[in-house]
Amino acid sequence: MFRTLRRALCVAAALLLPLAGVQSARADAADEAAGAGYWHTSGRQILDAAGQPVRIAGVNWFGFETANHVVHGLWARDYKSMIDQMRSLGYNTIRMPYSDDILKPGTLPDSISHDGKNTDLRGLTSLQVLDRIVAYAGQSGLKIVLDRHRPDAAGQSALWYTASVPESTWITNLKALAARYKGNSTVVGIDLHNEPHDPACWGCGDTSRDWRLAAQRAGNAVLSVNPELLIMVEGVQSYNGTNGWWGGNLMGVAQHPVQLDVPNRLVYSAHDYATSVAQQSWFSDPSFPANMPGIWDKYWGYIFKQNIAPVWLGEFGTTLQPPVDQKWLAELVKYLRSTSAHGADGFHWTFWSWNPNSGDTGGILKDDWQTVDTVKDGYLASIKAPGFDPGPGPGGPGDPGGGNATCSAAYTVGSDWGGGFNAEVKVTNTGTLPLKSWKVTWTWSGSQKVTNMWNASHTQNGATVTALNAAHNGSVAVGGSASFGLGGAPGGAGATGVTCTAT
Repeated sequence: MFRTLRRALCVAAALLLPLAGVQSARADAADEAAGAGYWHTSGRQILDAAGQPVRIAGVNWFGFETANHVVHGLWARDYKSMIDQMRSLGYNTIRMPYSDDILKPGTLPDSISHDGKNTDLRGLTSLQVLDRIVAYAGQSGLKIVLDRHRPDAAGQSALWYTASVPESTWITNLKALAARYKGNSTVVGIDLHNEPHDPACWGCGDTSRDWRLAAQRAGNAVLSVNPELLIMVEGVQSYNGTNGWWGGNLMGVAQHPVQLDVPNRLVYSAHDYATSVAQQSWFSDPSFPANMPGIWDKYWGYIFKQNIAPVWLGEFGTTLQPPVDQKWLAELVKYLRSTSAHGADGFHWTFWSWNPNSGDTGGILKDDWQTVDTVKDGYLASIKAPGFDPGPGPGGPGDPGGGNATCSAAYTVGSDWGGGFNAEVKVTNTGTLPLKSWKVTWTWSGSQKVTNMWNASHTQNGATVTALNAAHNGSVAVGGSASFGLGGAPGGAGATGVTCTAT
C-alpha cells in the first residue's frame, strides 16, 4: 500500500556454497553443503537438492525496474564488490526487481560508471548485465529470486497487466527468463508480480481481477519451461473487506489455495512495512506492539503455522527513525523466528532494501553506497541463515602453495551523546588466504561497558573488550571486509590498541 512515493523516489536516483558447474574447484564442497542446487518445498519448509532445509535470508537490490534499467549504485561501486559485501554480512539471497522493459530488444542500462569499476559491463544490454550479476552471485554462493516488479519503468500497476503490457506479454517474458536461466540454479525462483492491489481480488473468479487464478496461469507457464523453479505468489490488498498492505493480504489462501501443476514449488509471499511507509490502524492500538503477532497471523503467518506452505516476507523495511518503527521491527524479527532457536524452520525474508535511495525506508547501505547501517543490519542478525558459510569466494579455495591469514580492524564511533555511544568496527582481510574466523580486541580509557553488540559476540575484562565473529561473517575473502556494531555507556569511548587476529 502507498508505494508510489517510495518507487518514485527510487527511480530518481541458507546456507549456500557455489554450485557444481559454476566453480569446479569447489564442486565437491558444494555437493555436501546445505543450499546446493535447485530448491523445493515440503510443508512449510524450503529444502535444497539434497533435502536439507534452507532459509532465504537476503536483501532487495532494486534498479532494473526503473528507468535506469539496471541495479542502482553502479555509478558508485563495482557490482562485484557490492555482492561481496552482501555475502560478508551473511545475506544469502538477492531479490532482484525488474520491469518488462529490460526484455525489449536492445534495452541498455543507464548510470553505470566504468571508471576503474564495472569495466566488464561496458557495452552490454540490461539483460546481459543481469547475466553477469547472476554469474558472480552464483560464484559467491548467493541465490537470486527474480521479481517482476513493474510492467514497465513508468510505475507500479495494481494488476499484472496494463493496456500496453497485456497478460500475454507478462507470461511470455516470464517464460523467457525461466528459459534464459534454465540449468543455472543460482536463479532459484521467480516472484510473479509485485504487490497486486485493488481492484485485484483473491478467489473472486473474475479472470480479469482474480490474482490467484492469474498466478496459477503464470506459474504453470513458468514451470512448463523450468519445472525446478520456486514460484513466489504475493497476496493482494483486500479480502472480504479486510484491507492490508499491497501484496500483503494472503487471507484468501485458506479457502482458495494456488494450485500448480508441479508439486512442491509454491511459496507464498507477503510484504509488511512500518510507519515510515504509511500509517495503519494497528500502529495506534493501545496494545502495540503486542498486537502485531496476531495481525501477522491473520494476514499471512497462519500459512506457515498451519504447515500449508513456506512463507517469504519478500519486502519489509523502515528508516528506523520513529520509535514506533523500532518497536515494529524488533517485534517482527522475533515473529520471524530466530535462527539460534529454530534453525531453518522459520519465515523466509528479503529486507527492503540494500539500496540507500529508497525514499521512505533507506537501506542497509548508507548514502555513500559503502558504509553499512550497522544498527539496521543488527536488527536482522538473529534471523540470518543458519550455518551460512560463504566460503572463500570467487577467488577460489585459497593459495595452495602457502600464504597467511591476517586481518586489520578499524574502530569508529558513530554517535556519542555523553550518556552512551554507538560504534562500528570494520574487519578487513589483509592476508593472502581467506579468513575462516577472526577476533578483535581493544581497550577503553574509561569505565565504558558494552551494552549491546550485533554481528559479533564479546567478552569484557575491565576496560579490554574481545569481540568474536558471528556464524555468518567469519569467512572473509582476500581483500574483503566484514563489520559489526556495538552500543556502550557512558560516552567518550575512543579505543586504543585495536587489533585483529585471524583465528
